[in-house]
Amino acid sequence: MSRTFRILTRTCAGLLPLSLMSLPVLAATVATNQPAAVSAKPPVMLANNYEAGVVLANYWVSEKLDGVRAYWDGEHLMTRGGYPIQAPEWFIAHFPNQPMDGELWIDRGRFAEVSGIIRQEQPDDGLWMKVKFMAYDLPGFPGNFNRRDQALGEVIAMINQPWVQHVEQQRVNNESELATWLGNVEHRGGEGLMLKRGDSLYHAKRSDDMLKYKRHEDAEATVIGYLPGKGRLKGQLGALIVRNETGQEFRLGSGLSDAERMSPPPVGSVVTYRFDGKTSSGLPRFARFLRIRPDYTPE
Repeated sequence: MSRTFRILTRTCAGLLPLSLMSLPVLAATVATNQPAAVSAKPPVMLANNYEAGVVLANYWVSEKLDGVRAYWDGEHLMTRGGYPIQAPEWFIAHFPNQPMDGELWIDRGRFAEVSGIIRQEQPDDGLWMKVKFMAYDLPGFPGNFNRRDQALGEVIAMINQPWVQHVEQQRVNNESELATWLGNVEHRGGEGLMLKRGDSLYHAKRSDDMLKYKRHEDAEATVIGYLPGKGRLKGQLGALIVRNETGQEFRLGSGLSDAERMSPPPVGSVVTYRFDGKTSSGLPRFARFLRIRPDYTPE
């Protein structure tokens, strides 16, 4: 399925389409093969950003994997946004009849590849052989994360398949050790670190029970329109107009490749943007486009 998009610009009357006669290059076609969402999003735990001063002795730490978050509800595999993942039967054949939370992952820096694989309506066995399900929580198991992680290790051992792995959790003694670990992960092309409070229960909300630690902050926003390019970018996309989960609207002009400017994320899609802190009004500072997230829906 495909559709033709129109470049939008903001005026006092709102978002209005520009004439395609004046922007012939932008009458491009955008693929929209995202599967229909299931009836409800899975009840996943969400992370806040790490800030100095956290009592690290209370947390387990693991690498933040650059993959697609996947939730197994005991019968079906789906994305965080509730989109069904058409995995091969052999891939999920030994999954348990209880929920698992994890990441579909290939390797550092290969998000786009795994994202493309999991969006196929007809799974390709050869491509899926590269994918691992990296499990990091057992949502339905009673007890805190200390107990859930131990139980998860036992579940993974019973599954006994090389493409299903238990994400290793470790302790750190201080912020210096944490920063060193982050530097090592980044040097190897990794994204960052995740911290989980050992005595926390699994609950479907954003809280300090789970923290993400990265050199740069990132978040998701929904594309609501486009602004045309000027100068070198005349005839192409100049910026995305997006709305984040708190309802704030802003532009994402940097970070877009030439190909993305010619065929931008469709209106209604979710993208990840990177930023460096926030302004006094709460807007992301130096926000720039990072990638489209076909596995997400707006919160």
